[in-house]
Amino acid sequence: MQKIGALVSEIHDLTALEQAAAVRARTLSPVELVEHYLARIERVDPQLGAYVTVTADLAREEARRAEKAVADARNPDDLPPLHGVPVPIKDLTMVAGVRTTFGSAAYVDFVPPVDDGVVAFIRDAGAIVLGKTNTPEFGLPCYTESAIAPPARTPWDLRYSAGGSSGGAAAAVAAGLAPLAHGNDGGGSIRIPASVCGLFGIKPARGRVSFGPFIPDFGLASHGPIARTVRDAALLLDVMAHALPGDPYWAPPPPDGGTFLAQADRYPGRLRIGRYATPPVPDAQVHPECLAAYESASRLLAELGHEVEDIQPPFTPELVESFVVMWGVMATRYPVDESRADALLPLTRWLRAKGEATPATAYAAAVGELQLATRRAVGAVQPYDAVLTPTLASPPALVGEFHNEADPAHNFAKQKNFTPFTAVYNVTGQPAVTVPLHWTADDLPVGVMLVGRPADEATLIALAAALEEARPWRDRHPSLW
Repeated sequence: MQKIGALVSEIHDLTALEQAAAVRARTLSPVELVEHYLARIERVDPQLGAYVTVTADLAREEARRAEKAVADARNPDDLPPLHGVPVPIKDLTMVAGVRTTFGSAAYVDFVPPVDDGVVAFIRDAGAIVLGKTNTPEFGLPCYTESAIAPPARTPWDLRYSAGGSSGGAAAAVAAGLAPLAHGNDGGGSIRIPASVCGLFGIKPARGRVSFGPFIPDFGLASHGPIARTVRDAALLLDVMAHALPGDPYWAPPPPDGGTFLAQADRYPGRLRIGRYATPPVPDAQVHPECLAAYESASRLLAELGHEVEDIQPPFTPELVESFVVMWGVMATRYPVDESRADALLPLTRWLRAKGEATPATAYAAAVGELQLATRRAVGAVQPYDAVLTPTLASPPALVGEFHNEADPAHNFAKQKNFTPFTAVYNVTGQPAVTVPLHWTADDLPVGVMLVGRPADEATLIALAAALEEARPWRDRHPSLW
């Protein structure tokens, strides 16, 4: 198989956009794509832990239908944008007729009768559901280690965690077990695994992607893409970016009614970029490698003509406790039958107990504090087109590093210190991306985060695409690629 300007030896070397173009050109069939990825999953995933369920029969059936649609199409260019391209769904999100565990032994045999709205959007774009990717229990921790599946590991070094809670999704993309993947992010759950797996991830703006029609929307989480390239991620964001009637939050469309994919081909102009590396979590210490990534990204942005300047961190430590209150309440949103409560992991039980013990007045006060902090923080950075920070406070963590069954409070404190920069932007609802610009001497990836103005994914995508062009990363792969 040949692609423009280069030779590829394997189907998974192609980006999602290239695969979709090859399907439309009838040089690659959806059946070939699915069989290629199923074979790779069977061979590689036992050591990686990316998938909790592989929907081989469903994927083959969908691939045959997609192939027939290509053959029958009078003009294949009219087919939807991801026609025939496999896309796995994170196991916090329902796929009709497919086991959905939410990462929990309490739901290990749950088979939903319906698709979540975002899955319907992805299917409407022609994508084929390849399987369900590994996630921790109810998506609560920043690592993907549950009672029902092996740990998800970064393919760069299998001793290390793929992060969480979209750890399986990131591991799959980084190892060539999917061209791109669906994830979601309530406290960093796209950006954390994308950073430790050497990928590009987008946490969209609040209200950009609907959680309807079934899942309650607390305002912190968002569905979003994890991909090898900015253009692939922008395409999947276009596919997912829909509102549904009754949504509590709405984000305006991209500029001039265009697409996010078009923004990846747009020169961003000369931007004013603020930066800070002081974490809002009081005890967090930023590792030298994360600071090196941050400084390197700052120099690259300056070389590209942007104005980069230090700013005061827009958040204070008081924000953290209000977020913890809200996170505990969110941990209760999955109903668990009393007969299965003992199946929950200690961290989950601890968080749910905190949430259940929170009076309505305390919850309302925490929400009010977070809204006040958001108004102050967004106002403070309004003069800037984007803000740069480290994505994480340290490089990838070893599998089991956080898993302290005897003391969930200690576990949670360590998690906060590992991820001090991410959750604040779930609070503000601003879009944020992690960009893979740095690797350690041991070849472990370390991302940097760029945060945009409210609802302004467009500038972040244009800026990230310029960084990708200046320092390409798509063909940098782990050895098991």
